[in-house]
Amino acid sequence: MKSKVTLTLAQALIKYLASQYVERDGARHRFFAGVWGIFGHGNVAGIGQALQQYSGELRYYQSRNEQAHVHTAIAYAKHKNRLQTFACTSSIGPGATNMLTGAAVATVNRIPVLLLPGDIFAERIQAPVLQQLESEHTQDISVNDCFKPVSRYWDRINRPEQLVTALPEAMRVLTSPAETGAVTLALPQDVQTFAYDYPAELFEERVWYIPRPRPDLAALVRAAELLRGARHPLIVAGGGVHYSEAHDALRHFAEKHGIPVGETQAGKGSLPYDYPLNLGAIGATGTHGANIIAREADVIIGVGTRYSDFTTASNTAFQNPDVRFININVAEFDAYKRGAIPLTGDARVTLDELSAALGDYHTDAVYSARCKALNAEWDAEVTRIYNFEHEPLLSQGEVVGMVNTFSRPQDVVLCAAGSLPGDLHKLWRTRDPRGYHLEYGFSTMGYEIAGGLGVKMADPTRAVYVMVGDASFLMMNSEIVTMVQERLNVTIVVLDNHGYASIGGLSKSVGSDGFGTKYRYRTENDQLDGETLPLDFGQICAGMGAHVLRALNRDAFGAALQEARTITDRPVCIITETDRRQRVGGYESWWDVAVAEVSENPAVQAAREKYAADKEKERHHL
Repeated sequence: MKSKVTLTLAQALIKYLASQYVERDGARHRFFAGVWGIFGHGNVAGIGQALQQYSGELRYYQSRNEQAHVHTAIAYAKHKNRLQTFACTSSIGPGATNMLTGAAVATVNRIPVLLLPGDIFAERIQAPVLQQLESEHTQDISVNDCFKPVSRYWDRINRPEQLVTALPEAMRVLTSPAETGAVTLALPQDVQTFAYDYPAELFEERVWYIPRPRPDLAALVRAAELLRGARHPLIVAGGGVHYSEAHDALRHFAEKHGIPVGETQAGKGSLPYDYPLNLGAIGATGTHGANIIAREADVIIGVGTRYSDFTTASNTAFQNPDVRFININVAEFDAYKRGAIPLTGDARVTLDELSAALGDYHTDAVYSARCKALNAEWDAEVTRIYNFEHEPLLSQGEVVGMVNTFSRPQDVVLCAAGSLPGDLHKLWRTRDPRGYHLEYGFSTMGYEIAGGLGVKMADPTRAVYVMVGDASFLMMNSEIVTMVQERLNVTIVVLDNHGYASIGGLSKSVGSDGFGTKYRYRTENDQLDGETLPLDFGQICAGMGAHVLRALNRDAFGAALQEARTITDRPVCIITETDRRQRVGGYESWWDVAVAEVSENPAVQAAREKYAADKEKERHHL
């Protein structure tokens, strides 16, 4: 007879998580690095007790905001190429719903994270309890049902024995290269404390092997045939290049066949910035060269990209009337997009096999030379922006340049929302595949500081530079305290531009003159157009225990970066004011933001006329 172990559901859960391992290419390590959590009545007596009991097997981390600790877990998993992550626990009610944004971030970006929100009493005797959502239509509902559309896998564990079948399914999704994202197991607070005789084998070490699936041979032959007839092919490198660690394979492929590469936000760093065939960022936040070549390309090879509207410039990027697509993607859903020849498989393996099928195919010398010249031209433009010397305030491009120039190749820049991601995508000279970390699938304001914590935990040997605008900073800065608690050094560059600068610029472009985007007092005319609010971001950071530096010009900013490098046991916040009106250009790109069709405002009328003309370039790729 097989042995049993009597444990509460929560104890069994923690012991199971501690025994899960992953292996790829012969490298094996534990899948869960720990558990983030804030305790309330919905999880303190269950998961909280279990974490204390098994603290030697799975480490607990204390956060200040439930959304933030999910962001930290996501950033950690992203930096680990999805081969390791955290579990995140909360109480029922607002603690749980705080994690909803994080769940969406994980699922949109295909990053594994396990969410363990407490849930209402399964017994129902106590109902309605504190933080319980009541419905006159059903008693089988709670706020945790909100996680269903933003989770890749969702389950509510109403009996302790259900854990035995739920946990392997959760792990199947978390470790899947194609299906991963947020996994939510809703845990009623009473059921967490119920005991059950679990099979002892449930807690034995289990290894989940991460595969490198190979593409269909017939599809590979068709793709090679199409590509051999291409005169102006272009590779679009997405996040799948990083997750499959296909950097060398991509470089070999591009070099052997003379095919230039454009990088998405998730794919930036697939090649070094100075690799001659790297045209840099592509799409709505792309470079001049990448967008020109994309417009003319006759075959697009998408590698690990889902073709977001920023990548395709709202489907205006690829204007060749005869353009065809070859998609290399581990997810069938993405491989079939745009009527492509689908090469459903691991990026690294598939690039190697497609290269072999292509034989000695190479683009002509004129095309290769043109792409290399565009790379050099763009580097000169980046140098110009880095050394703009805008006065009296620094420009955002200059700040990017100073951080980039000061940082080491292995250091990491991290950002998520506003105009900074676009500028970083165009301007940051990435020298290491792991040196650029942007959350731009969901573009989540507030991700930055929590994300910087996750990246630093994933690799403490790298310096991490979080670049965050004042609006995102105010959204969520609580994890500065966690950095202090864990004695982790992250350099946080806060750009004070007095409001929502990115959307302010977008508002101007649609004729609305930046309405509602500046931090100003309300005046007698009932508008927010008074004096600028006297916000002091340095005092906020200092109050949470950070080392604070202020920099109002280039010399002071350079000195602040130098001093920040000497601090090793706590976060450093560099506060600098920037000119929100000084912007980096668009470089042959467009993004579809609908403009009011009718208006009494002449600026809106003019914007609508331009919008209608630009929209004519949008097309379907079937």
